[in-house]
Amino acid sequence: MFETLLLKESEIKELSDMKEIIGYVETAYSYHAHRKVQMPAKKYLFFKKYEGDLRIMPCFIRGLDQAGVKNVNVHPNNSRKFNLPTVMGLIELVDPETGFPVAVMDGTWITNMRTGAAGGVATKYLARADSEILGLVGAGMQAFTQLMAIKEVMDIKEVKVSCRTCTHRANFAKMITDNFGINAKAVDTIKEAIIGSDVISTTTPARVPVIKRKWVANGTHINAMGADAPGKQELESHLLEKAKVVIDCWDQASHSGEINIPVHEGLIRKSDVYAKIGDIVNGDKPGRESDEEITVFDSTGLAVQDIVTAWNIYQKAMKNGVGQKINFLE
Repeated sequence: MFETLLLKESEIKELSDMKEIIGYVETAYSYHAHRKVQMPAKKYLFFKKYEGDLRIMPCFIRGLDQAGVKNVNVHPNNSRKFNLPTVMGLIELVDPETGFPVAVMDGTWITNMRTGAAGGVATKYLARADSEILGLVGAGMQAFTQLMAIKEVMDIKEVKVSCRTCTHRANFAKMITDNFGINAKAVDTIKEAIIGSDVISTTTPARVPVIKRKWVANGTHINAMGADAPGKQELESHLLEKAKVVIDCWDQASHSGEINIPVHEGLIRKSDVYAKIGDIVNGDKPGRESDEEITVFDSTGLAVQDIVTAWNIYQKAMKNGVGQKINFLE
């Protein structure tokens, strides 16, 4: 009998482990770099009236025989207006042999976790080995999963939190200390979060750069996670010109990642990008090569990350009898 497994967010959370998901994302990057993935660049539907968009992200991993598609929205006003997450997703997993939908699952938690894991993977390969201080620019769910992942690969001694709302950043810093036992403090300005930090993760929807080159010391690693649509940019173009830039995918990064504006302006060309993160994971290129270089990871989010992560969670659910099975063909 052909049955489809339905998985809710609460069930997926119970099956999710950040250390494992970092491994899933490394696997995804590896297969992508080895060109064993059929993955069109994500497509966008823009709802300008509502200041939101919907992205459609299909993928087939030939080496793993896994396929699926994710629909995910980004609506920055959701939390303020509707008490809904800014990012919500739905994932359908498809059996490549038959095309049958083996699972339909919430993609919101998977999106957040695999995005955090991407920052963890990049930090593992690109940050200095003696990195201890983490600066967070933005204090939402994606900042939280950045912290979850980075603490798996870095011995964090201090976290500095910056966001627009004083109360929110203070509460976020307190939550870090209470839940993880890490010394965390809210800072009044982005500049304070940047100066003195060894690793920086940015998770804002900025369309005007908020990180200046003069604030960033040599040896710093930056996870630029916020720019995920055309016109978004968190880092000054001059900073990108001086840094070792690593991307997840050229088609997506040049269209809607942190480098999209510098590329459009002619300041950065494809030849200026050092590597794809998968090339570094596979050992085809070294990661950090000195304690002096500034490294930037431009993460746009790839469907292959979602599908590899979702398939592993689906398999855990089947093994543990989690979720509801239905037959769409009845």
